[in-house]
Amino acid sequence: MLVRTSQLPLVAALKNSATQTKYHHVLQKYGFATTIKTPELSKASVTSFPPLSEPIPGLPTPIYSNAKEGKQVTEITTLSNGLRVASENRFGQFFTVGVLIDSGSRYEVAYPSGISHFLEKLAFGSTKSFQDRDDIMLALEKHGGICDCQASRDTFVYAASAERHGLDKVTEVLGDIVFRPRITEEEVNICRQIIQFELETLLTRPEQEPLLMDMIHAAAYRDNTLGLPKICPEGNINKIDRKILFTYLKHHHTPKRMVVAGVGVEHKRLVEAVEKYFVDQKPIWEEDSSLIISDRSKNFVDESIAQYTGGYILEECNVPVYAGPSGLPELSHIVIGLEGCSHQDPDFVPMCVLNMMMGGGGSFSAGGPGKGMYTRLYTNVLNRYHWLYSATAYNHAYADSGIFCIHASSTPSHVREMAEVIVHEMVAMTGALSDSELARAKKQLQSMLLMNLEQRPVVFEDMGRQVLATGERKRPEFFIQAIENTTKDDIIRVARRLLKSPPSVAARGEVRHVPSITDIQAGLLDAQGLLPGSRSRLSLFR
Repeated sequence: MLVRTSQLPLVAALKNSATQTKYHHVLQKYGFATTIKTPELSKASVTSFPPLSEPIPGLPTPIYSNAKEGKQVTEITTLSNGLRVASENRFGQFFTVGVLIDSGSRYEVAYPSGISHFLEKLAFGSTKSFQDRDDIMLALEKHGGICDCQASRDTFVYAASAERHGLDKVTEVLGDIVFRPRITEEEVNICRQIIQFELETLLTRPEQEPLLMDMIHAAAYRDNTLGLPKICPEGNINKIDRKILFTYLKHHHTPKRMVVAGVGVEHKRLVEAVEKYFVDQKPIWEEDSSLIISDRSKNFVDESIAQYTGGYILEECNVPVYAGPSGLPELSHIVIGLEGCSHQDPDFVPMCVLNMMMGGGGSFSAGGPGKGMYTRLYTNVLNRYHWLYSATAYNHAYADSGIFCIHASSTPSHVREMAEVIVHEMVAMTGALSDSELARAKKQLQSMLLMNLEQRPVVFEDMGRQVLATGERKRPEFFIQAIENTTKDDIIRVARRLLKSPPSVAARGEVRHVPSITDIQAGLLDAQGLLPGSRSRLSLFR
């Protein structure tokens, strides 16, 4: 049975279709549609959830990022006991706070070498307020915190990062580990085992950099300050005990030798917390004088200036090879160093640009072809001599001196040629350089500086080290401009300054054929960088 239905007008059909909105203006243009009245929406809520147009009750007021320069000012306060507090408030939910101390292996001349190595391993152990390391970790983890301790030749750093609301607890932990550690006999014995294991591991690893850096410093600063070993000598492991450690802490971990630095915190809150745990509460060695050695003189801090001497240290041994199919043979390593400058020297920035220009690295780059291939040690050394497996320039700067060195490795049969290549490149630093080479080195250094300062812990360490050394912090813009102002004449001047100093040499592996220090010095004084008895041109295929 068929049923006849009435036909709807075109306009009525379109009103009920999905194309109403899309084509309504077209229909109106040709007179097929009338004005459509949209019914008013009911103001009554259709859901139990709060509207998104209003602040949600019970949630904290949001804080938005602000890029104004005024928000990135380093504030510095000196407390009554001489301790300095420096901070910079930055946007974010987390903060980094730590203690930087004018302490390290360079101050251990009157003590058995290795104390800083011990203290680094004993950090964040039992204290007056925390029973053991687990208690400290639990207290930090409640605020999403992590901690770390690093000891260098001239600076000791304790640091922690956590959520902003945990500032008081983190400062309490730092105050306790710096001024009130217990350092029990059990902890010292465990520390001895850890260091013994580390020394054994260093001798079985193919990477030789930690050992060679200790050796080149020992050669450059013979028996003084920066030349004292950073790695604890094996013979001193059983000599260092609780009393020696507490005596060192009493004389070197004093408020006037410290800076408490914070990034991402309000300065006033940080100062209040530091006064509470670093000023009001006394160090443990002041409460119990039996912890320290009583017959020591009152002033037992080495304040002597580093004396660069130059020197020659060789260690004949078999360097371990990489496990597995690495393709690398047994290598011999050599480091040749010259006296650099301190980080407060006017030539510090040009020296850093020169270091970046020399560059270097391994013969294989995991980043693929072209990565780092523009530096001199790549273009002039690694790309030219197949028997060289690595060549890297280093610039170590300290408060009163510095060392500029090149570390290279090759097969034992080419040890002498390797030394000749390094000496030649050091002499070539005083020669001509192109505009593009200088511009590339400057841009690389500026980029590295700014990219590193994207990380909050790096900003913390930069700020703390600057305030510890000078009492103020120079902004990154200062260094960017100083790098930009570096000229060819500056590079040549600092290179000539380097060559005026006596060389320092450290070598490890099969190093019987390393040239004598007299020959190396003669090569550095030669206009062509040739060692006595060497050929005028090195063979590429020997």
